[in-house]
Amino acid sequence: MKPATSWMIALIGGALLTGAALANPFGMKAVDGWNAAEIAVLSSMRLSELAPAPVDPSNGHESSQAAVSLGQRIFFDRRFSGNSAVSCASCHQPDRQFQDGRPLGIGMGTGARRTMPVVGAGYSPFLFWDGRKDSLWSQALGPLEDPAEHGGNRLAYAHALKAHYRADYEAVFGPLPDLAGLPKEASPLGTPGQRTAWNSMRDDARREVSRVFANMGKALAAYQKTLQFRPSRMDRYVDGVIRRDETASQLLGPSEKSGLRIFIGKGQCITCHSGPLLTDQHFHNTGIAPRTAGQPDPGRRAALAKVMNDEFNCLGSFSSARPEQCEELRFLAQDDHAMEASFKTPSLRNVALRAPYMHAGQVPSLDAVVRHYARAPVAAAGHSELKPFALSEQEVRDLVAFLGALTGDAEAAPR
Repeated sequence: MKPATSWMIALIGGALLTGAALANPFGMKAVDGWNAAEIAVLSSMRLSELAPAPVDPSNGHESSQAAVSLGQRIFFDRRFSGNSAVSCASCHQPDRQFQDGRPLGIGMGTGARRTMPVVGAGYSPFLFWDGRKDSLWSQALGPLEDPAEHGGNRLAYAHALKAHYRADYEAVFGPLPDLAGLPKEASPLGTPGQRTAWNSMRDDARREVSRVFANMGKALAAYQKTLQFRPSRMDRYVDGVIRRDETASQLLGPSEKSGLRIFIGKGQCITCHSGPLLTDQHFHNTGIAPRTAGQPDPGRRAALAKVMNDEFNCLGSFSSARPEQCEELRFLAQDDHAMEASFKTPSLRNVALRAPYMHAGQVPSLDAVVRHYARAPVAAAGHSELKPFALSEQEVRDLVAFLGALTGDAEAAPR
């Protein structure tokens, strides 16, 4: 999809070449003709190579099973919305790979971008399509007060936690603050009436309510971090290739294997869709047309100030981290013009189940996605990283077929 020189394969292959050679000490014939450097790249794509998700120092409760349990219950509870009809699971549906299959997310209103899956999100240093949040718990808070999503407000959520989850909350985070005498609804981001109510509260009361809100996000993050991908046919095929098991050849069809060769070779999809999660976790401008002509989305560029000024970021007062533990935020380049109209590289795991594609569902099918990358149109804003390259009709079909072989399950892992 993203053409480049062969340095990426050489780099990955060089690091693992010795291991690949040792896997074949007797000169056994390679399955399907893969050479040692290619096998090293394939090995790096296996889910079994995925290390545990990094510990988030800003969430001191993410390893708590009680927090996981509380977060799971909140995730599916529609009472945490402005109309008691929207939950996190309304858009992050377990039977749809924890997304919704819509071009744009729909909660109490219609959002501006597509719902991103939350499976594997604990590996990402920045969340959302534009990276405007720097932790999984801070990400969980955004939709709760967004008028187009949950449409609620933090004081109403504190009252709901006290009414329905007090014992569960206090078992993890300690006593809830005294909410007596406070309004039913208030938020610095809500309706004019809710903002007025928020400004009428004492500073210490606002701080305590915001802390409850932050803890709600930390519980949600603890649950979401348990959501993991399960192996696909591609993983089982590569396992067999590494073992020199000839029966592995039957796990992928000829078109899928041809597509895999294009993926790591001619198409250079591996440049951005690398590693076990098939994402580099970075942001790229790939020339995707805006959903509305003439109104390009600034993407990552506009999000840089948002994440730096977010009261719930790693450096904020509700974070569990020490400042020196917030390296991603402390050393964030805020004047990078390459971030104009750049968006997060999503994982390709289960990608065949997640149409439509791109940050606002602009592309209806994987066939159209592949053709876009090969055509490499000029970006409507910023500068596209793509360069055009030729794919035959059969190669397009082969690459799409391979992407279908990346499908596995997505479920919560036991703790």
